[in-house]
Amino acid sequence: MSDERLVARIRMQALAPQFAEAAAEWAQRLGLPLEGDSEYALQVGEGGLQLVELGPQAPGPVRVDFVEGAAAHRRLFGGGSGQMIAKAVGVQAGIRPRVLDATAGLGRDAFVLASLGCSLTLIERQPLIAALLSDGLARAARAPEVAPICAQMQLLQGNAIELMQGWQGEAPQVIYLDPMFPHRDKSALVKKEMRLFRPFVGDDLDAPALLAAALALATHRVVVKRPRKAPLIDGAKPSYALEGKSSRYDIYPKKKLQAD
Repeated sequence: MSDERLVARIRMQALAPQFAEAAAEWAQRLGLPLEGDSEYALQVGEGGLQLVELGPQAPGPVRVDFVEGAAAHRRLFGGGSGQMIAKAVGVQAGIRPRVLDATAGLGRDAFVLASLGCSLTLIERQPLIAALLSDGLARAARAPEVAPICAQMQLLQGNAIELMQGWQGEAPQVIYLDPMFPHRDKSALVKKEMRLFRPFVGDDLDAPALLAAALALATHRVVVKRPRKAPLIDGAKPSYALEGKSSRYDIYPKKKLQAD
């Protein structure tokens, strides 16, 4: 979405007077108005940043919370290194790969991998989502129980294809991709987050170029998360896949991961 269309649809909002200064700073950083009619609002309050659709039938706000809720439950009871995502990226005894999550979103998968001891670089190209993620990481860094995990996560905001093609420094061993998948069933109940984000994000129609850039940069493997029955991304074919109830992980190996 163009910046002009984005500004026309969303405004920055302080949830209480004491957050007016923070709201003004975010508004300037993201180029959002502080007043006027809009369909959406990026709000700042006691719980940090949140994105909300305005209107009586709108779902509740979306925010990033690595300390409590679903992230805490998965960290404590999610299955550790036995989780499918851990197997997909190659986590095993003595192996904790350096992972680039090139489609970070709200950072949930990256947080799982960081909680297992992997070092993570995250890329998010949509400025609103990157702002939510940045705010969530900053709040988590102040929480003793998860601060060491978030210290393993570095966020970059920008176009993942361009950043991978111009990568500086040590290349990631594993690149993880979870492209936004086009919804073909218009009547399906779309999750709250997808309903909120899709007007700003759209579908990742450049997924083939994203995969090609990832394969050129990763030293050991590329992992692509897809809905279980979704077609492969155009381009190179995976060597194998791990399949769950609703998702699958297509694996593109380049080199065997070795224990340190």
